[in-house]
Amino acid sequence: MTNVSESAAAEPGTAITDFGIDTTTRSTREALRDYGTRLRAGDIGSLPAILGLIALVVLFSLMSDVFFSLNNIANLLAQGAGQTIIAIGIVFVLLIGEIDLSAGTASGVAGAVLAMHYVDNGNLLTGMGSTVFFVFNAMLVLAAILAGLLRIWPGVAFSVLGIVLTVIGFQANPWIEMLLAVCVGAAIGCITGFLIAKIGMPSFVVTLALFLAWQGVILQLIGEGGVLGISSSHVLNAVANGNLSTAGSWVLCVVAAGGYAAVALGGHLRRRRRGLVTSPTPLVVAKVVALSGFAIVVTALLTVNRSPSKLIVISGVPYVVPIVLVLLVAGTYVLSRTTYGRHIYAVGGNLEAARRAGINVTQLRASVFVICSACAAVGAIVYSSKVGSVDPQAGGLNTLLFAVGAAVIGGTSLFGGRGRVADAVTGGAVLAVVSNGLGLLRQPAAVVSIVTGLVLLLAATVDALSRRRVAITGR
Repeated sequence: MTNVSESAAAEPGTAITDFGIDTTTRSTREALRDYGTRLRAGDIGSLPAILGLIALVVLFSLMSDVFFSLNNIANLLAQGAGQTIIAIGIVFVLLIGEIDLSAGTASGVAGAVLAMHYVDNGNLLTGMGSTVFFVFNAMLVLAAILAGLLRIWPGVAFSVLGIVLTVIGFQANPWIEMLLAVCVGAAIGCITGFLIAKIGMPSFVVTLALFLAWQGVILQLIGEGGVLGISSSHVLNAVANGNLSTAGSWVLCVVAAGGYAAVALGGHLRRRRRGLVTSPTPLVVAKVVALSGFAIVVTALLTVNRSPSKLIVISGVPYVVPIVLVLLVAGTYVLSRTTYGRHIYAVGGNLEAARRAGINVTQLRASVFVICSACAAVGAIVYSSKVGSVDPQAGGLNTLLFAVGAAVIGGTSLFGGRGRVADAVTGGAVLAVVSNGLGLLRQPAAVVSIVTGLVLLLAATVDALSRRRVAITGR
């Protein structure tokens, strides 16, 4: 009887044939055919959101002469940045099949602490009162302890840093205030994650309860009918309302487009050298050229003076663009290039299988809530900067619904295991275009809510149908 090694020795090409899936280069036609097969099988990704975004842009540009004006393009980028950043964090939670209904009000708490620190010149003890100040720091201590029990060391570090910043009482400084907001957000995530992952409480119940609790905290900090203004701070105001210089805008364009080209083409060439399957070179080059061209066009438009007054010059890419890009790149790298990211997909795909494979499921499930709440705090910084103040409704109303909607509309599955950080950006763009376009057409808030709800319902329907299709085809 001939064994495998003898057979392989007799036929040197056998091994290559057996593993042809790893060593065959596809043609452009084959790649397009495979993509069509995946679409028919239900693996549609963010395609519906992208097509919907294109359709909405065309529709509103035909219905409003102002939609494609330079001022509106810049405003559109800043308008949806806050909810998009919160949605980036929610993607991590959705990927493991959980939900965080408290992300909106968690961002409100972070924003309220930021504004209070600025208004009271760093003296939170006076602003909060001794009892609230003690309870607030006790919460940070508790968050640090819970994160330590779960061995989530970034959560411990941010919680402890938050205690240091509040107890020492640094004078008002926009950078300290923004750092403090992120620390508060991370601490909230530590508490949320512990209750869900360690105690075993359903995420829907826990985060719904915390949604109400954090809303009460915001009201306690600001007071009913109160408003904490931050627009007098040049740095805080510039986060959502400022722009890069013309030179800085082009540097950002070169870094973003060049970085993407280097990663895409570099990875493609490495796979070709190793004989692994990769997308056809023409498709990779076309994608790089298209995205680079888009970046150049947008940068060229935004560096033109868009001020209606001849006395003031307003030009440059808004600061929120590099903020979102940094979070997009960081989140994409974590999910696609790290063991931690692969474990997230594994837990979302099959929790029990992941547990048996040796993944620390409890720690991982808790950690995504820390990421989610930290991103919510960053979103609060952007949103508060855009509005110029923080009020008792911060993070409430439609903030959470739009953030979750952005992630789902972009293609992240509500059932876990499927999605990307880029989905949140795509979905956020869709919602921003809907809100902006209907606003330009002077549609009432009722119409905006109805249309937004229908868009989200359509996205959820597509997600459910695509998963059913995948189950039927077995892909």
